[in-house]
Amino acid sequence: MALVVQKYGGTSVGSIERIKNVAQRVVATKNQGNQVVAVLSAMSGETDRLINLANEIDPEHSRREYDVLVASGEQVSISLLAMAIEALGEKAISFLGSQVVIRTDSDHSRARIQDIEGDRIKEALTGGFIVVVAGFQGVDEDGNITTLGRGGSDTSAVAVATALTADVCEIYTDVDGVYTTDPNICKEARKLHKISYDEMLELASLGAKVLQNRSVEFAQKYGIPIHVRSSFSDIEGTIVCKEDESMEKAIVSGVAYNKNEAKVTIRGIPDRPGIAASIFSAIAEEGIVVDMIIQNTSAEGLTDLTFTVPKLDYDHAISALHKINQEIDASEIDGDKNIAKVSIVGIGMRTHASVAGRMFTALSQENINILMISTSEIKVSCVIAEKYTELAVRVLHQEFELAKDTTDES
Repeated sequence: MALVVQKYGGTSVGSIERIKNVAQRVVATKNQGNQVVAVLSAMSGETDRLINLANEIDPEHSRREYDVLVASGEQVSISLLAMAIEALGEKAISFLGSQVVIRTDSDHSRARIQDIEGDRIKEALTGGFIVVVAGFQGVDEDGNITTLGRGGSDTSAVAVATALTADVCEIYTDVDGVYTTDPNICKEARKLHKISYDEMLELASLGAKVLQNRSVEFAQKYGIPIHVRSSFSDIEGTIVCKEDESMEKAIVSGVAYNKNEAKVTIRGIPDRPGIAASIFSAIAEEGIVVDMIIQNTSAEGLTDLTFTVPKLDYDHAISALHKINQEIDASEIDGDKNIAKVSIVGIGMRTHASVAGRMFTALSQENINILMISTSEIKVSCVIAEKYTELAVRVLHQEFELAKDTTDES
């Protein structure tokens, strides 16, 4: 008997008909002789609806109350699925994150899982139940409801699979695997048979929406293969696993993009020790994660500093900087929400030169100006104007011939 953890995203449970379809799939898995835990997101569009309600009340709403609000979406989906499973003649029980218990830190709206007790899940499985768990949510040590950030149900599923020592973690979504880029933007996008943890981690952190990056971190740390597949078909998807030699044949494995970032610029700050520390300490106190950072060359003792933050945190970041401006003495604090980050990723980049040059040339030939650049061993990212995002993705996909499968070549 295998223990299977299955995660279903919002589109997979987006209607009563789709919830019934998921119930049939879950029951079929159990009838194959498996114990099954299903981890669910809220119904598609529900989280956005709840966020909009919060913003109508107050754009700078309390993060604690934000978590209380948006966590309610999963409560609806798990209860409906449990009912659908019972309607098919199987025993089912649903649990919220606070009931499992999924213990997190207290960083509301982006909490990190610290541990999972899991005893109630094990007891229910032993009793022959199909267990349905609310993804995306947990509880801190003070009993406050927390959420893990958008896409957090993936992390919930992998963490539950780890805690239960599951045999496999299947991530069901509205696509049938991991593609070389977004097929909605580039029709030549190709499904990958398998991809390394490192590549998937980079793609997820850079904007690919198939998996949340923290779920990949969990899977890599504990060596759990993830099978990404469609909830609307039975075809094989993409396996996320340890890298092998065949993966290195491709210089670039994928192109990612992210429109959910904003650029913050602080002009005319004194170029002296401690200024950067003051700036980023103030940002960190707001729980804001900074991505790219660029500091200009000092001129007449002054310099400019530019960095990117999640677009959701832009107003909080600007507000935090104005509060400390008497200390940092900036001549101007402004920013730009109309940016996007495009990135290329591939473990083959470790052994190939001029990859960045090819990327920059391809973008320049389309008159796409690069505002910021960031690199690592297996990725290159560029910040550009948001209006050029789709064009940049298609150009880079073509430049690195990603429509062609190189893994089967000798």
